[in-house]
Amino acid sequence: MSSLENKFHEEMNNIYFTAKKELKYNASRFVQLVAREGGLKAAKQLISKSGGTYGFEVLWENNRLDLSVEALVLKPEYNDFFTDEEREICRKRLIEFGYKFD
Repeated sequence: MSSLENKFHEEMNNIYFTAKKELKYNASRFVQLVAREGGLKAAKQLISKSGGTYGFEVLWENNRLDLSVEALVLKPEYNDFFTDEEREICRKRLIEFGYKFD
């Protein structure tokens, strides 16, 4: 695993810990998936689910889409990990739910 892939994996874990601490949302299946598959593979699985995930909905309801896998995928440093199609899925999902890009 490259150092950048390790960084992505850590950021996936940080999504969980931040949501748990700040929103009291325990995304146990999310953290299990990340631990089992690794952050990159888990992200690809989650963003490919049509209609998104329950966790995305919880983050949207709490106005914290900045903690979503979709927002993480769109960080420029991770462009090489994802296809144009995968990034477009994330972008469209975030826009649909009113996410404001910096």
